Amino acid sequence: MIAPVVTWDWVEEHRRSAVVADVRWYLDGRSGREAYDRGHIPGAVFVDLERSLSGDPNAGRGRHPLPSPEDFAAAMSSLGVTNGSVVVGYDDQGGVIAARLVWMLRARGHEAALLDGGLDACREPLVTDRQDPVMTTFEVRPWPREALAAIEDVLSPANVVVDARSAERYHGRGETLDPRAGHIPGAVSLHCRENLSPSGYFLPPEVLRQRFEQAGVHQGVPVVSYCGSGVTACHNLLALELCGLGKGRLYPGSWSEYSLHADLPAEI
Repeated sequence: MIAPVVTWDWVEEHRRSAVVADVRWYLDGRSGREAYDRGHIPGAVFVDLERSLSGDPNAGRGRHPLPSPEDFAAAMSSLGVTNGSVVVGYDDQGGVIAARLVWMLRARGHEAALLDGGLDACREPLVTDRQDPVMTTFEVRPWPREALAAIEDVLSPANVVVDARSAERYHGRGETLDPRAGHIPGAVSLHCRENLSPSGYFLPPEVLRQRFEQAGVHQGVPVVSYCGSGVTACHNLLALELCGLGKGRLYPGSWSEYSLHADLPAEI
């Protein structure tokens, strides 16, 4: 399978065969679609996090639960993605949002990667034209159980649980998004944005590996990643692969689901 992160040189070399996907989305309510319309990588299609990569937020499964396999297949088909497509996702935040699309595809066995450096890596003038993909057929497959974790898994001492949110939210400071503040007991703080250098590119694999190992993540140890709503947690999972520590599992509901249960323990 393709590496979880690729360079702009790789994109240029595979331009004719790869589907480039703009997955911009902002927690502060700004429109990713409007950002795309103001300028995007030539040929890129826009992927809406809320509509294409998430299920019903009112079902008690968190703010961005995974969509049904049927809905995900329909969304990919409408974007021109086939079972054999190679998809490269990007955003303007170092991949912390686009990682959701990339992880979802890789979890199902499809070829997908993040563009290292995101939008800033593009060495061509941005364009404003909208892409109209040709409808394709994307196979409906169940979400693989081995890639997912549930509440009982994040509470199990058998797993190393990593929290991709900022240290402030991990420690319960400034929580305005979810019902409770704090973190899952025993979880370690590994802010996903610290997988990146100040320039917005991924840290070297050996540095990433050291970062994970210092948090108790070692080869062969089962890892569960969560965040606020199961989006940026995917960035840690891709970083885990990038540095050679294997594949972890995603807790899709993340803190936005966990915190709904007043009877579950929390730490600050």
